[in-house]
Amino acid sequence: MRKLLKWAAGAFGAAVGAYAAYVAVTWIRYGHADVPSDWPADPLLDRFMPAFEVGERHRTFVAAPAETTFAAACEQDLNASPITRAIFRTRQLVLRGEDDRAEHPHGLVELTKSIGWGVLAEVPDREIVMGAVTQPWEAKVVFQSLPPERFAAFDEPGYVKIVWTLRVHPAGAHHSLFSTETRVTTTDAVARAKFRWYWSAFSPGIWTIRRLSLGPLRREAERCARSLDASA
Repeated sequence: MRKLLKWAAGAFGAAVGAYAAYVAVTWIRYGHADVPSDWPADPLLDRFMPAFEVGERHRTFVAAPAETTFAAACEQDLNASPITRAIFRTRQLVLRGEDDRAEHPHGLVELTKSIGWGVLAEVPDREIVMGAVTQPWEAKVVFQSLPPERFAAFDEPGYVKIVWTLRVHPAGAHHSLFSTETRVTTTDAVARAKFRWYWSAFSPGIWTIRRLSLGPLRREAERCARSLDASA
């Protein structure tokens, strides 16, 4: 038992140290959001946020047609993952938020629409760009959608503007490349300082949620593709 407790304490200390190092690095690097050279340009996203303080990207190759992959991405249920639910719960406890008892759709796009996000642009079966202005450091986060023609120019002090995409590139008749990108910018120095703290503290959980979503999305798209092939 003594050895077990010693091992557990060591593992906990290592985890705390790694988290502290991540927070420090994220704090220092905040505002240096370069687009990797191998990441394809996105004119739709650039239309609404060409310059940004935070950028995050994930992608995965899928053995399914682009249309099938895009549908699976739009309909994915993030709350189906116990890890995702635990991360949301942790944020709620840290910020002393309250339970959201409202009924919401399960699909990602419809869920985010129901809590205030808006569609800024869309290419059928290929890409959707979602956007909102918010104050994510608040215990009860309120997302406010804006008309596409007003989003880029919005500069009311004290807010964060966020855009994210679901995007699919065909890779032949039966394969595709799914990608998602998130960009964030703030409207003034006060909001920047608050969001810099928030992002440094909570981005590990946000990154984990998005990374973990790729596997289930890929498996569901490939399952649907197999079902369509079998019924053809």
